[in-house]
Amino acid sequence: MPEVPSRRADPAGEPAGQRPVALVTGAGRRLGRAVASRLAEAGWDVAVHYRGSREEAEQLCAQLRERGARAEGLSADLADEASARDLVPSVARLLGRVDAVVNNASIFEYDSAADFGAACALRHYRVNTIAPVLLAQALHAELRARGGRGCVVNLLDQKLWNPNPDHFSYTLSKAALREANTLLAQALAPEVRVVAVPPGMTLGTELIDEARLRELQGAGPLGQGPRAEDIADAVLFALRNPAMSGCELLVDAGQHLQARPRDFAF
Repeated sequence: MPEVPSRRADPAGEPAGQRPVALVTGAGRRLGRAVASRLAEAGWDVAVHYRGSREEAEQLCAQLRERGARAEGLSADLADEASARDLVPSVARLLGRVDAVVNNASIFEYDSAADFGAACALRHYRVNTIAPVLLAQALHAELRARGGRGCVVNLLDQKLWNPNPDHFSYTLSKAALREANTLLAQALAPEVRVVAVPPGMTLGTELIDEARLRELQGAGPLGQGPRAEDIADAVLFALRNPAMSGCELLVDAGQHLQARPRDFAF
C-alpha cells in the first residue's frame, strides 16, 4: 500500500489528503528514477522529466500508475532556456498543480584545468546551474498564483566538500548551484523552501563498474556506500519538513571526510 503523505507534506492552504505533485528532472534513469519511485510510494504524483531516455521514462510512468500515482512524462532540453521555463507550467497543465521540483538532471563530462574551455563550461552551466534556477523561479510563480507553498531540492555532489580538480567544469557548475541554493532560499521565501542533497558515489559509471564501485565504497568511513534509496529518502525528508530551507543534507556515507587528490574514477 502506498504511504500516505503526512499533513506536513501537504501545501499550505490546500485540503488535507490531496496528493501533492513533484517534478523530478532526469527521472528516467539512475538517481532520478529512484527519487520519482520513492515519492510515488509516499503518496505524491510525479512529473517524470527526461531528455533522451523516453522509453525508460514511459516505463517508469506505467509502473508509478500501477502503484496508484498519477505520472506523466515530459521531454525538455534543459540547456534551452525557453524549454526550461515552460516545464513547470506544462506540469501544472497536465497534473493541475506543482508543489515541488527536484533538480536532479545534470551534465557530467570530463575536463581539467589544462583543457578547460568556454564551450564545455557553458554546457554544464546551462543544465546544472541555470536550469535549476529557472525551475525554482517558475515554481515560485506557480505557487504564488494559487497561494500555495512548496519546496525545491537541488542535488549537488559531496566533492564540493572534498574538492579535487577532476571534472573541472562540472564541479564549477555544482559549486554555483550550491551558492544558488542559499540565494534562492532567501529570495523565494516564504512560498518556496530550498534544500540541497549532495549524494556521494552511489551508482556505477562508464569508468567505474559495479565491482570497483563496491571496492571504493567499502574503503569509505562507514565501510559501505550510499544507495539510491538513501538519496531518495533524503529528498522525501526535505520535502516533508516545513522547517528546512537554505540547508544541505549530505548523503554520502562519510565520503566527504576522506581527502582525495583525484576523482573516484582515478
